[in-house]
Formats: sequence, structure tokens, C-alpha cells
Amino acid sequence: MNKIKLAILSTAIILSTGCSTAPTKNIDMHNDKEVAVRGLNYKDFQKAANEAVDSMLRSGAISKPGGGRYVLAISDIVNDTMQRIDTDQLVKKIRVALLQSGKVVVTTAVNAKGAEDKMSMSARKLRGHGEFNQKTVAGKGQMIAPDLSLSGKIIQKNIRINRSEEQTEYYFQLSLTDINTGLALWEGETVLGKKGSGDSVSW
Repeated sequence: MNKIKLAILSTAIILSTGCSTAPTKNIDMHNDKEVAVRGLNYKDFQKAANEAVDSMLRSGAISKPGGGRYVLAISDIVNDTMQRIDTDQLVKKIRVALLQSGKVVVTTAVNAKGAEDKMSMSARKLRGHGEFNQKTVAGKGQMIAPDLSLSGKIIQKNIRINRSEEQTEYYFQLSLTDINTGLALWEGETVLGKKGSGDSVSW
């Protein structure tokens, strides 16, 4: 490629990039009035989490008889949508709200995929290690087993309304299970609907 062709190509790239780039701006996360998007965003996860926690608190399912707090373990939250989303966006918001309620503590030593915080078990490998003061090493029988398990699924359903419009529905389904009995103490569902051009995508 000669120098003239290279210069023309470089100019074209710069011009096309400059014309298509929208200016970056900050979003007020507490008062976001931006146009809705077809896919899931932080506002959707916040709404689903708030509704779930409010429902749990109203139901009394997380009020421990005699006082005290339940120990909650996180099980599988399945992403059954067309989007590559991290279900921890939903779970973390629920965990924070439940902790703040004073009704529940969350174990990070046990979940459906193994320990969330592997240090809980790694630190116990220091038992008998000559370089560590054994009085400071976590002893046997100190971990607390969970009482409750939170599991669920996020489902996406696309519905064609007409040639130009499509509706996307998202179902946030959650279950709170008593680990001792295997019985669901609480179940909740939040449904979100979005409508837009059939030519746009929701992922």
C-alpha cells in the first residue's frame, strides 16, 4: 500500500470514528431518567431485589422464632435469558438488603459451587504449622452451617406483537428453602416487561 492510499484510509477511519462516537456523560444512579433499554440493566436488578426482600420481610419467613438471625447460603441462580449476565448482580443486592435488615447473615464458606471465600478453609490448613501461633488459628467446630438456601432463575420471553414491535418479558423467580426440611418457606416472582422495535435486540 503506497503512502497516498494509507493516508486516505487513515483519514477515513478517523472521520468515521469521530462522527459515530457519542459524548460520554455521567448518570445519576439515584435519579436516572435515561431512556429504557431492551436488555436488563442495574435498575431492573434493583427493582427485582427490592421486591424480593420486601416480600420476604412481610411474609415473616426470615424472622427467626425466639430472636437471632438465620444463616443463609446461596444456591444456584440460573440465567435462562439470551443475555450474558452475572446473576450476582441480583444476589448481591438481596444479600446486602437482608444483612441490613438484621434478620439474616450470609455464609461465604458454603454455596452450591463450593466456598465463595476459599480462605475460610485455606486458613484451617495452618493447624499444626510451626510458623503460626496455634492459638490464633481457627479451631475445629467453629463454622456455622446454613439454615436457609436461596435459589432461583431469571427467564426471558420474547413476544412478537406485530411486524414492527416486539415485547420482551423477564421473570425473576426466587425460592427460600429451609435446609433442614427441604421445604420452601418463601417464593417470589418479579415480572418486568419491555416493548420496542422488532429490529432491536434484547441482548
